[in-house]
Amino acid sequence: MKQLRIILSGGGTGGHIFPAVAIANELKKMVPDIEILFVGALGRMEMEKVPASGYKIIGLPIAGIQRKLTLSNLKFPFLLIQSLLKARKILKDFKPDAVVGTGGYASGPLLRAATSMGIPALIQEQNSFAGVTNKWLSKKVNTICVAYEGMELFFPKEKIILTGNPVRQDIENVNAKREEALSFFKLDKAKKTILVIGGSLGARSINEAIAAGLEKISNNNIQLIWQTGKGYAEIGKITSANFAQRNLYAFDFISRMDLAYAAADVVISRAGASSISELCNTHKPCILVPSPNVAEDHQTKNAMALVNKEAAILIKDLEAKERLIEEVIDLIIDDERQKKLEKNISTLAKNNSASIIANEVLKLAGYKTNNK
Repeated sequence: MKQLRIILSGGGTGGHIFPAVAIANELKKMVPDIEILFVGALGRMEMEKVPASGYKIIGLPIAGIQRKLTLSNLKFPFLLIQSLLKARKILKDFKPDAVVGTGGYASGPLLRAATSMGIPALIQEQNSFAGVTNKWLSKKVNTICVAYEGMELFFPKEKIILTGNPVRQDIENVNAKREEALSFFKLDKAKKTILVIGGSLGARSINEAIAAGLEKISNNNIQLIWQTGKGYAEIGKITSANFAQRNLYAFDFISRMDLAYAAADVVISRAGASSISELCNTHKPCILVPSPNVAEDHQTKNAMALVNKEAAILIKDLEAKERLIEEVIDLIIDDERQKKLEKNISTLAKNNSASIIANEVLKLAGYKTNNK
């Protein structure tokens, strides 16, 4: 039997890279001798993260269009043409049975070239508000896997499959790791714990609110695991130095997110699609502070999908400095409200998303599998 070959393309942010890697891992589990190739954008984080996950990646010279008028926008048509030509060469050389796009700059030219060559294609849209690239590709691809209901607003209804977003395997059943988590972070099991995650680069509004509110958090006998992101590592280190004895800890990056979730009673987070999927799967009461610096304000739309089902609390970015600390303290001392949020968010969890999507990829590739 001919060896199965699949290309995955996605990147720019962890929210696009992680689902692609999760799907690749699932495909590898189902078909051990599968050959997988990633296609990313040169200079973007996928060029480092994908090889670290054990997969080969080729970069395209594509870049995004800036929302304000810049010289780099003038280069875009040339980079797009170069990327389409390079994508066609990659497809001719690798001869994939199917291609998968999870969003990001490179997925546009790669999937456009693939569909024009008659190669079966699938896109996975993580957000509740579809991006421009995926809307454009939706007319050409065979299958569209989505994480939210109501996506027929953006895509042809007959192509949509509701799958949820793939989440990393280590965050499944995190509550069983609570004892290990408290020990790992040197926390007191008699105290409640707040987890703050603002993204890999950090979130200014969240970080400034937390830095200003450390004394108040400490005075309420609350513990803190604070991921500042690389951009705010110094602020976090300096402001939290006086509070380490009171179990308020700042980290620029948390490698064991499974244990961070396991230790947390309440989570403060941005509203990226991957973060929301993880919060749903870990059943954590959360306060969402959507980033205002994203296309079409899709983080607010992601957050509202939870807020409308009373599964999360939303605080606008502009209001974070004034409201965030009071709101999180009110929530962490209100057990009934936490239980309600926990119950409602748990109903939104989608399990086995990577497995469901991988099966759809195998179907498109014409590969017979015993998995349902």
